[in-house]
Amino acid sequence: MPVFVPSQEERAARVRSSLPAGGLFAGMDWLVSPDPLPLARRDLAALEALGRRLTRFLQACDSIYRRSARGRLPPWIAGLLDRGKPAWLVESARRRAADGTVARVIRPDLILTPEGFSLTEIDSVPGGIGLLDWLNSTYAGFGCEVIGGADGMRDGFRSILGGACDIVVSQEASGYRPEMEWLAGRLQAAGADCRVAEAETYSPGGRGIYRFFELFDWPNLPGLPGWMDEWAAGRLEITAPPKPWLEEKAWLALFWSAPLRDLWAVELRRSQQEALERWIPFGWVVDPAPLPPHGVLPRLGVESWERVAAFSQKHRELVLKVSGFSPLGWGARSVVVGHDVPHGEWQDALRTACGDFPHQPWVLQEFRHARVVRHPVADPATGRVVVREMKVRLTPYYFVGCDQQVRLGGVHATLCPADKKILHGMSDAAMVPCVVSDLARTPGARDPIP
Repeated sequence: MPVFVPSQEERAARVRSSLPAGGLFAGMDWLVSPDPLPLARRDLAALEALGRRLTRFLQACDSIYRRSARGRLPPWIAGLLDRGKPAWLVESARRRAADGTVARVIRPDLILTPEGFSLTEIDSVPGGIGLLDWLNSTYAGFGCEVIGGADGMRDGFRSILGGACDIVVSQEASGYRPEMEWLAGRLQAAGADCRVAEAETYSPGGRGIYRFFELFDWPNLPGLPGWMDEWAAGRLEITAPPKPWLEEKAWLALFWSAPLRDLWAVELRRSQQEALERWIPFGWVVDPAPLPPHGVLPRLGVESWERVAAFSQKHRELVLKVSGFSPLGWGARSVVVGHDVPHGEWQDALRTACGDFPHQPWVLQEFRHARVVRHPVADPATGRVVVREMKVRLTPYYFVGCDQQVRLGGVHATLCPADKKILHGMSDAAMVPCVVSDLARTPGARDPIP
């Protein structure tokens, strides 16, 4: 008998109709596509290798911080990363710092550029886990061989804390609670003892905790100091470990710091360091300290941030953002793209960054232009599928299991309109999983992904 193949419109309608009754994000909508995003096989190999490299990178960050805090490396490193954080939090986190643990769920933000992948952030407390679990299982139902498989996200998450855990979600992050409820339901259906709990009223009961709240939210979490004590004593498992220094974007700038170059080579091995240099844009910590008369900011070629603030639009293809430990540190809330804003706004943003340095460091990164691809999306009003030109942000999810194996659970693509400079979830963006296709082009090829 002939096999029925649904049309693009029918597939898009099925995706939309399969959304859980409670949705996946509070107050958020996006465009639906009938098709996943195809990636080349060599791209998948690169993404799989990246998971191991980023795990090692975060371990190196932790090691460098700990050695700095103990006086074995220059104290300015820990001093920079501790800025703006309450002393009790830093001291409590340092009590168990020596164990070397890092986040067990690692999600980089990758921009698909004409030259390859550009890594703009590493999120250790990422949203989107439940969303990609739903996307993978939904598109796998159409016969798509999604990266990670239909259950890759669920099984990857289960591997990080064993059979029982609490997903502790704060009110500040409550918009993501529906996707976490979805994930918990899928885990329970697979036999895992998993539930979602409110961070503000949570009381540990000997179960592992998946921390879905940022540490800057500590004033609203009265139980956090007690949890930290239990964790520091080794009686409570928390991931991501509550080490505030590991939530700073400043690490991507420190990776390029000339005084630390040889240190990174030792921590990572030179080959791993060189591999990450191809992915991570050059960056700077916006430190307003005066330079010596003969000094200049590397690659910028000027002697002060005031001179950078005076750059013309042509010369400010740069991205400014809060380093971390701030409600502005996620969701692109603090991001300023230099060549996309008026000159006065650029000046004000840089002056704010300099003024914030004592308590809230900012980082600057080179801007890398995204590649434009063509991908089908469904018109939300008519359901008709049209091919649009889009820019792509990829977010692979890596799970570091209890056995220390790094697993790629899936790859989520956010396809944004081609005129956007900042790529993130939005109502006019499409969200799809990724598959491997022999027809797809490796980044750097001239032809767009089909």
